[in-house]
Amino acid sequence: MTVDRNCFQVGDLALIQDRKGRRNLLSLADGQVFHSHLGRLDHDKLIGQGVGDWYRTDKGHVVLAVRPTLGDFVLQMPRGPQIVYPKDLGLIVTLGDIFPGATVIEGGLGSGALTSALLRAVGEKGRVINYEIQESWLPKGQSNIKKILGDTPNLEIKIGDIYEGISERDVDRVVLDVPEPWQAVSTVGDCLVMGGILLSFLPTVLQVQKLVLALEADTRFQIIETTETLLRTWHVTERSVRPDHRMVAHSGFLTTAVRCQPRLIRTPSDLSADNQGEIDVSVEGETDGRDE
Repeated sequence: MTVDRNCFQVGDLALIQDRKGRRNLLSLADGQVFHSHLGRLDHDKLIGQGVGDWYRTDKGHVVLAVRPTLGDFVLQMPRGPQIVYPKDLGLIVTLGDIFPGATVIEGGLGSGALTSALLRAVGEKGRVINYEIQESWLPKGQSNIKKILGDTPNLEIKIGDIYEGISERDVDRVVLDVPEPWQAVSTVGDCLVMGGILLSFLPTVLQVQKLVLALEADTRFQIIETTETLLRTWHVTERSVRPDHRMVAHSGFLTTAVRCQPRLIRTPSDLSADNQGEIDVSVEGETDGRDE
């Protein structure tokens, strides 16, 4: 049976937006009713009707109904632990180079937001293997993933401590949303394919420092980089163009590192030959005024 993607079906998610831009997320079901200060809206009015159409509540207010994006869903979904925001999800997929067909190890399931983004990125031919130590968080996370993605046979969830070891080998990517990722550096190094990427999401810079020092001490990781992204939306009308008063500022730091051959231990004579008698007197944060 062909399903018309232009129309809502039972079980679909619908994002309702009112005239002031306020949004609510519905999971459409026969006989259910959405209640708000604008009045009642029967789910049956949407089921079988157009996506991107306008609907009237019993109080006469008009609302817009569309399919939610993954970002919309992440902001509206039921939460347990702290979520990873949409601005970070996009960068994780890009900076972590999560590609179709990849095998990805993920540390921490949480509310399922990051897992959903990884599953979308690897596609049907890829795999996401999740290590979660808190079994009580699984029902909410799995429910959220099912709502946005449906069945996900390429997701495997293991109850276990990723710090104690990863059993898989020749893994393409490892994504960690755990509080002490430096404890997993050794086991990540053992499981990643050469050229594979580790990506860690952390809320504080002191955690980042401990992770980076552990990556450097391991010697199997190179191209270690840390990024923070701030997202500012804009208010655009005919008479006014300005930044919005509120912005999604700091949510976390993304640190990436590439699995390489262990670097060679260099002798003082090697370092002297490289420097050729030159001394680096630059100060961090200063430039000589030329473009880099």
